[in-house]
Amino acid sequence: MNKVQLKEFLDEKAAQYNTLDFIETDPIQIPHKFSVKEDIEISGFLIATIAWGNRKSIINNGERLLEIMGNSPLDFVQHYSEENKKYLNGFVHRTFNEDDLHYFFKALQNIYTNHNGLEYVFAKNQIKNSLQPAISAFKKTFFELPHLPRSQKHVSDPLKNSAAKRINMFLRWMVRSDTTGVDFGIWNSISPSILSCPLDVHSGGIARKLNILTRKQNDAKALAELDKSLREFDPLDPVKYDFALFGLGAFERF
Repeated sequence: MNKVQLKEFLDEKAAQYNTLDFIETDPIQIPHKFSVKEDIEISGFLIATIAWGNRKSIINNGERLLEIMGNSPLDFVQHYSEENKKYLNGFVHRTFNEDDLHYFFKALQNIYTNHNGLEYVFAKNQIKNSLQPAISAFKKTFFELPHLPRSQKHVSDPLKNSAAKRINMFLRWMVRSDTTGVDFGIWNSISPSILSCPLDVHSGGIARKLNILTRKQNDAKALAELDKSLREFDPLDPVKYDFALFGLGAFERF
């Protein structure tokens, strides 16, 4: 395929998978249970944090998170205290456990109490063409309270060569607005044009097969290369192609 044909193919696949049906099998269904901005972003951030491994397991543990929070994420975070830790007993998803979750609730409380919320923290550190420095700065703010060193591994740092797949996915959910109702588009202080594709085994593998990514590792350098390719296809909404790449890899085994 030449470049025009490839764009047409990816546009077609993005439209095919960027539909409400996508929500049924994706972790994004967790924040879709809410209508209040802060409830959406808190539940979205938490489910994105544990979004690796089996998708059914991710969603099941997302439901468990909602139970812990009494289906009121902002209220739970605002009133979280050491006494609430008992509600976290036994929570585990892969290497993310109740101790990590305990700190995440404290850190989110700090962000909403002292830093004007998640959107503000990410938006204030954005640069012209990238949100990756903003993710790195967010991590510093997130872990400014006393914490177990082990918990830091659950928030990636692009400036340490991570592709930061889960946070980039969360940012797609919050920033990108579409006409189908999958992504929320509730953060207006960040442009969709500077979003980065959530780079994982599916999107990376398909991107390499389509020759829009040459680097073998799924790291920050690969992400920058993929961003450049996707922004040439659509400079205003490049991460819509995440639906195409993921769908081709996860559903079609392209």
